[in-house]
Amino acid sequence: MASTQSENIMPTTNGEPTLRTSGIVLHSPVLYDLTVWLAILGKERAFRKKLLQLARIKDGERILDVGCGTGTLAIAAKQHVGQSGAVYGVDASPEMLARADKKARKADVKVLFRNGLAEALPFEDSFFDAALSTVMLHHLPAQTRRLCAIEIRRVLKPGGRVLAVDFEGFSNQKRTFLSHFHRPHGCVRRSDIIALLTEAGFETIESGPVGVRDLQFVLATIPCSD
Repeated sequence: MASTQSENIMPTTNGEPTLRTSGIVLHSPVLYDLTVWLAILGKERAFRKKLLQLARIKDGERILDVGCGTGTLAIAAKQHVGQSGAVYGVDASPEMLARADKKARKADVKVLFRNGLAEALPFEDSFFDAALSTVMLHHLPAQTRRLCAIEIRRVLKPGGRVLAVDFEGFSNQKRTFLSHFHRPHGCVRRSDIIALLTEAGFETIESGPVGVRDLQFVLATIPCSD
């Protein structure tokens, strides 16, 4: 795994390493947090609670947040799993992770943030009980999404769960202020997420609207027989 990750590292102009990916990497924590706030109409706490309920996160579990951004959901997950649980966040942007670390310290919780790619996760096989992928898949081209799904399956234990949430696309195709943030990168329909996870070896447990904007979720699991 280390060799895979090292092949995807290149220097930046300021000397900090950045990871090479075919996906879109966001580097502005302030703009990211503002966009999320606008996307969920300022109801961030209720939104995080809903996602953790949909993912069926339990006390003592080990959780991975793929494309964790500035760490808000990862921090909420850590508060949910308690002292006996652990939460890891992975993102390709050092700037996002720096903001996430500051948030975790302010919240006085321990979340382990790692710089890494969704398509080459820097974790060992069968390491996590559950994984979260929230409004991240639409930043990845189709082939990279497939690699991401395969990687998530690899790092989950048998019986492990993944919650994938993304924009479905507004049915009336009406342009809005918020659409400028995610339309350039496309949307991922719920049926496509189900197909993606099925191809990677998951079985869908539940799917449907999140209840915010056009966001849809898919909860899937790895069959225990695997």
